[in-house]
Amino acid sequence: MLIISFCKSWDIFSLKEIEFTFSNYIKILKDPSLHCLDYIKNSLIISGISAIFSVFVATLGAYAISRLDFPFKFSILLFILASSMFPQISVIGFLFKLMKILNFINTYQALILPYISWSIPISLWIMVSYFSKIPKDLDKSALVDGCSWFQAFLKIILPLTKPGLVSAGLLSFLFSFNEFLFALILTIDYRARTVPVGIAMFQGLHGELPWGSIMAFTALSLLPVIIIVTLFQKHIMQGLTRGAIKE
Repeated sequence: MLIISFCKSWDIFSLKEIEFTFSNYIKILKDPSLHCLDYIKNSLIISGISAIFSVFVATLGAYAISRLDFPFKFSILLFILASSMFPQISVIGFLFKLMKILNFINTYQALILPYISWSIPISLWIMVSYFSKIPKDLDKSALVDGCSWFQAFLKIILPLTKPGLVSAGLLSFLFSFNEFLFALILTIDYRARTVPVGIAMFQGLHGELPWGSIMAFTALSLLPVIIIVTLFQKHIMQGLTRGAIKE
């Protein structure tokens, strides 16, 4: 991908010596008709908001499931997790009609809302596994020391689940960043389209695909994800391996 992004389009399938150039990157950055930076901005905003809200809802739900005793709580957890197994194509028709009624077509809300609902199950599962490993005695000790339930959750319990929060947030972010079907159906132009749809919409002259520009755009769009993963690598590994090793 990187090599092709630095090649001229007519050199990609040639057996001759490849001539490297920065013209593909210059084109996608300077050509306003391509809207590459708009697609990246939309993806970052939509993915970031979706990840924050899905982790927020999943964290509260996971804390309630792990700390409260109520009937069928494990069955409810399995049902929520199973809801994410339905293929997206099975709900896209209803979702399009709903977003059209709400006048959300071609807006950030049209993607953020389904992304949150699709990301909550896996985030909930991760956070439940974390909260279940934290002794309930910590909550009781905090209450004895004068904390309210909310203070005990916010100041004592939540900091212990930091790796899980990062892992759940990153998985939600990556799902939203890479999702294609919803973004294709629920958006119309560059004002709300995300990177995957933007890449699919690349067109060249006379039906020719500008592979160099496509690969340059793809490489550029990966930079934010690479930076985020690099910054939170330690917490990501802790979060994904938690529970894999018996303590």
